[in-house]
Amino acid sequence: MADKLKFAVIGGGSWATAIAKMLCVNQKEICWYMRNEVAIDHLKSYKHNPNYLSSVEFDTSKLVLTSDINEAIQYADYLIFAIPSAFLEGELSKITVPLKDKIIFSAIKGIVPETSLIVGEHFHIQYDIPYYNIGVITGPCHAEEVALERLSYLTIACGDPDKAKKVAENLSGNYIKAKISDDIIGTEYAAMLKNIYSIAAGIAHGLGYGDNFQSVIMSNAIREMKKFIKKVHKMKRNINDSAYLGDLLVTGYSIFSRNRMFGNMIGKGYTVKSAMMEMSMVAEGYYAVKSAYKLNQGYGAKTPIIDAVYQILYEGKEAKAVFKKLTEELD
Repeated sequence: MADKLKFAVIGGGSWATAIAKMLCVNQKEICWYMRNEVAIDHLKSYKHNPNYLSSVEFDTSKLVLTSDINEAIQYADYLIFAIPSAFLEGELSKITVPLKDKIIFSAIKGIVPETSLIVGEHFHIQYDIPYYNIGVITGPCHAEEVALERLSYLTIACGDPDKAKKVAENLSGNYIKAKISDDIIGTEYAAMLKNIYSIAAGIAHGLGYGDNFQSVIMSNAIREMKKFIKKVHKMKRNINDSAYLGDLLVTGYSIFSRNRMFGNMIGKGYTVKSAMMEMSMVAEGYYAVKSAYKLNQGYGAKTPIIDAVYQILYEGKEAKAVFKKLTEELD
């Protein structure tokens, strides 16, 4: 059954590379779009992505590599987008072939800056893709641990459970366990929000706060996440499930978390610009906090952690002073 479906991965970063690795276990062939032609040539010659997860070796006979996004779209039934949300619309603007009949799964953990929408909503509103053809791939799962073939878990959410099952089947393997969910909106917002809380955890670490305070931030963050998501999309969900709490914890604590790394640099006194220049990967939470903060002006959820990160990153307030005030608001 797996081989009857055609998949294309859109993106050339670490998460796209990890997804391509997972799919190659179950598919005879996949299409992989990345805009960097030098990386494609390197992959063809040396069997690994030169820029991300370079330890992962691919059987290139299974890869249809292209720098033309339209070729990837025409090839596949299922499109998995795994590019930073800040660059999504720029890539979508290159599309000249129909998207309407494609099944789109987002592995992007952020908000599209041009519309302030999560990716699923962006595809639905801007490109008229029906919700039953849109899905989300969330963790807790770091690309680096997929590369190391360490046991990892995925949650696949879609309005159509059959499509979610098909994606779950094609991503599952000896070290990947995938389950399905019908909470497409909630899981995608959780994936976006946990990056903001990870930046907060990183800032705390950079300022010299210890593990005790980190645990307080995380316990407050999951409650804050619950309040925010409930305002956005009210339905029955268990916020302690892996897609919400598990993904939050791994992003807040892991050495592989780029958002935590970014926050740590801010806490140590880096400017936003200098921290971004030093990092080789995009910290999605930087873009997400602005959108989440503005969205919440309408929702009115109590979000002291989001507010604190926004004040530091966008209002230029001193991290030390903001966090001193935040310690009085958390419990």
